[in-house]
Amino acid sequence: MFVHVNGLDLYYEKKGSGRPLLLIHGNGEDHTIFDEAVNELKEQFTCYALDTRGHGQSTFSGSLHYEDMADDITGFIDALQLEDVICYGFSDGGITGLLAASRCGRIRDLIVSGANITPDGVKGPLKAFIRLMYLFTRDDKMRLMLEEPQIPLETLRSIKARTLVLAGEKDLVSEIQTLTIGANIPFAETRILKGEGHGSYIVHSTKIAFLIDEFVQNA
Repeated sequence: MFVHVNGLDLYYEKKGSGRPLLLIHGNGEDHTIFDEAVNELKEQFTCYALDTRGHGQSTFSGSLHYEDMADDITGFIDALQLEDVICYGFSDGGITGLLAASRCGRIRDLIVSGANITPDGVKGPLKAFIRLMYLFTRDDKMRLMLEEPQIPLETLRSIKARTLVLAGEKDLVSEIQTLTIGANIPFAETRILKGEGHGSYIVHSTKIAFLIDEFVQNA
């Protein structure tokens, strides 16, 4: 299905019933990374798995910015008239989720995995790889990760949603940045998952489904 938001068509798939749960993928991915998780989560929630602008089946031809992606999420919530929203974001989706939750009171529960608030939050080897990829491809998705996000701590402090901040023990985002995010959101819990990498418990995995469900049900 498509919804017209901010001058573009966002593609999403809707499955299940219950409280609305938005699932936002990472850079260069699409909603299908959550297929296995949605199969579990649809028993408890109405799952909306999105393709962000310039990804998957969603349209966009301009320059990508996280602030605009966050506006898309708030526009999506408004367009579908969703209330009492749970928002889950992975990597770039986590960055988008943080920004969206800072401006949208309808997001009541927020879960982010492997998010960073500055480009320096990404570990050195990955940043070098991204820089090399951008040098050869000039892909705007690579430029995005080199230049953004730039999220001030004041933005994190403005988030009213009950929040779970996740990262893998072997994540591509520095643990210091993960802990900084959690420490500055007023109602946040932070968990570093033993043995997990950046997306090992998320991409085509049911593990994230159980983490989301556990957090929401224990409210």
